[in-house]
Amino acid sequence: MGQRPADGATPHYRAFISYSHSDAGFANWLHRQLEGFRVAEAGGAEATRLAPVFIDRAELAAGDLPAQVRDALSRSAALVVVASPAARASQWVDQEIRLFRDLHPDRPILAALIEDEPEAAFPPALLTHNGQTHEPLAADFRKHADGKRLGLLKIVAGLTGQPLDRLVQRDAQSRQRRVMAVTAGAVAISLVLATLLILALRARAEAEAQRADAEGMVEFMLTDLRDKLKGVGSLSTMDTVNQRALDYYARQDLSTLPDDSLERRARLLQAMAEDNLRTAAGRPQARQEALEAWRVTDGLLKRRPTDAERIFNHAQSEYLLGYIAYLTKRADGQRNLDQVKLHWGRYLALADRLVSADPANPRWQRELGYAQSNLCAANLTAPASPQIAQPHCAAARQIAQRLWQQQQADLVSGLDLANRLAWEADSLAALSRFDPAIALRQQQRDLTRTLGRAHPKDARAIEAEMLADLGLAKLLGQAGRPAEARAAARDAQALADRLTRLDPANADWAAWRRDAIALSAAPASTQSRKSGAE
Repeated sequence: MGQRPADGATPHYRAFISYSHSDAGFANWLHRQLEGFRVAEAGGAEATRLAPVFIDRAELAAGDLPAQVRDALSRSAALVVVASPAARASQWVDQEIRLFRDLHPDRPILAALIEDEPEAAFPPALLTHNGQTHEPLAADFRKHADGKRLGLLKIVAGLTGQPLDRLVQRDAQSRQRRVMAVTAGAVAISLVLATLLILALRARAEAEAQRADAEGMVEFMLTDLRDKLKGVGSLSTMDTVNQRALDYYARQDLSTLPDDSLERRARLLQAMAEDNLRTAAGRPQARQEALEAWRVTDGLLKRRPTDAERIFNHAQSEYLLGYIAYLTKRADGQRNLDQVKLHWGRYLALADRLVSADPANPRWQRELGYAQSNLCAANLTAPASPQIAQPHCAAARQIAQRLWQQQQADLVSGLDLANRLAWEADSLAALSRFDPAIALRQQQRDLTRTLGRAHPKDARAIEAEMLADLGLAKLLGQAGRPAEARAAARDAQALADRLTRLDPANADWAAWRRDAIALSAAPASTQSRKSGAE
């Protein structure tokens, strides 16, 4: 290699690529590589591209070479022949070689061998012309020979007259620089990505910490703070607290929240529904909140059907929907007891699952007691079924009594037992068993007096004592003991006055106060008003 173009007019093309169209893929690749190759010319001039390089992309029709091809051959400094069996069989490649030799006998012809051996791949004109034998300069692009990179450098050497070893060295240096540049770029990108990752992790950690703080505050609102607010009996304050917590969730993308956050939001909706049920105007909103809570707890339970907390939370949703149905009357003035018993029956089934899984857990025992008490209340509601109600009432009272004996310092356990005593008394009265019913009501009153002395400022204890007096007054009136009934009603009225001063908006307290006033004047003999289902 190392031949230079013949002296004369400066050629327009650095090379002409002659090929069979069967080898168009390789020819096009070679064309791109040559035109993009930079070489340093003699004298240290700035590196330039080997362009232009002519390649004919048209299929040649039968006949002589087109004028465009003849013109390009006449203006090319060198000829590069893509050598293959297809090129050897091509009359057009052979014609291009012969014409180039005729036009430029001193200019180089380079062979790019891509397939088979030279004797099967070189066109005849490449080897002989006008009776002269030629030995073409060849670059072997086959994988087992030079390969593509070295083959390309050999072609470049033949086109530029530069030594192959220099081109190889420069190519190695160039590739090393490219590798170093790519490596440096990769390192820089890695550093940027690492920095971004660290920032993202910090941001996520900070966001998770903020969410944990917010969720912790919501949990506090749902537990300790809520218990304290119930104790002072302020609905307006609880509404404000609930709204603050709900505003937090309104700013979140619910689809990205983890299950424990969705569960906490459902508990908040349950709490809001419970609070809204205390006012008649809030009951429609309470039903919407309870339905949304039910939808969430149902989905969470389906994902983890044996998880005790999931069972418990869905049980609360079933209870709430049943209680809302219990409070809601149809146009005919009757309750939809089918819906009540449906939801409360499901509540009992979920409570049974909790107790079956962990019989010694007092929390689950309490839930079972609530569920039994609810079905007691549902079956005492007109049209009453006291025979069905009485076993539920007795079972609820027995569970509450066991829990109270274990935790006599716990206000909630005492309130639960007082409520169960009331419902069992009502079930016995519905069966006309007045003496044992009155005994249970007196036991209820004694218990609530004890709770009132232990928790004199807690609205829940005051309410329980008031309900015990009111229930006893109604039952004594039914049993034909009016003087005792009036005395109990006056006690109930005094306690109801205290409660309504705490929160005039509480519809239940206002209604019970009206009942107490009426009984104080003339004790009724009608069936007692509901004294508060759990």
